[in-house]
Amino acid sequence: MYNKNYFILTGGPGSGKTTVLKELRAMGYLTVEEAAREIIRKQVLSEGNAVPWGDLVKYSELMRLRSVLDYLEYAHVTAPCFFDRGIPDTFAYNKLTGMDVNNELKRAVSDYRYNKNVFLFRPREDIYVTDDERKQDFETAVRTYQVIKESYRENGYVLTEVPFLPPKERAKWVSEFITNPG
Repeated sequence: MYNKNYFILTGGPGSGKTTVLKELRAMGYLTVEEAAREIIRKQVLSEGNAVPWGDLVKYSELMRLRSVLDYLEYAHVTAPCFFDRGIPDTFAYNKLTGMDVNNELKRAVSDYRYNKNVFLFRPREDIYVTDDERKQDFETAVRTYQVIKESYRENGYVLTEVPFLPPKERAKWVSEFITNPG
């Protein structure tokens, strides 16, 4: 499947992509929140261990499954839809953590394609914060950003780095890019 109306916001943790996603939603766009944070919240609530500081294999599998479900759930949409991360982010996560990229994940990345233009957000130390779901230090956020960038390129996507502006201006910049990518 290929959906040219699916646009991914990705990058290192603490780069402002979730804030920009909220701004895009306020502008009237359909948005899909990050699967990883939802999984972490539910695992913590249910005392599960499929979290980045627990069972990485289970966590990765849940991310793949949730991301595919999100992709399929919005398949009927013909207007632009923005995703806070996509299936290739799970591919990158596996590479970052030294796990194998199994055949199911490779198939998902290949079978469920988003718009070739992916919006990349660089982590910034001046806005980086940790919380109950984000426990990585800033150096890990930068490494994550690098692996994500490599993984998306490896899977045939074109990365466009979003300039660091105030959140509303970043959202406007993204919106203008999709209407006039040239």
